[in-house]
Amino acid sequence: MSSHKFLVHEDGDYVGVAVKNIQAGEKVLGVEIHSGKEYQVKSNHDIPLGHKIALQAIKNGEAVIKYGENIGIATADAKIGDWVHTHNLRTARWDYGN
Repeated sequence: MSSHKFLVHEDGDYVGVAVKNIQAGEKVLGVEIHSGKEYQVKSNHDIPLGHKIALQAIKNGEAVIKYGENIGIATADAKIGDWVHTHNLRTARWDYGN
């Protein structure tokens, strides 16, 4: 691993954001913006620039934390290293009657 491929906005976030395309099976380095804390994760999927990588296991129905805030609800289980996006996350911004 040479340089970081994802950023973590706040300590305790469940996801990091890809700053470069990430390939499935790739071991990637991430950095928390404020403290410089490093994370190493093996990606389970191709993750495009700007999309999220799971830093911890996330259960279906669980809130997903980014920026230290609830950004949405998981619609499927995610393992560490999984791609997190609209296929397994719905926004918490609007009430969908659930």
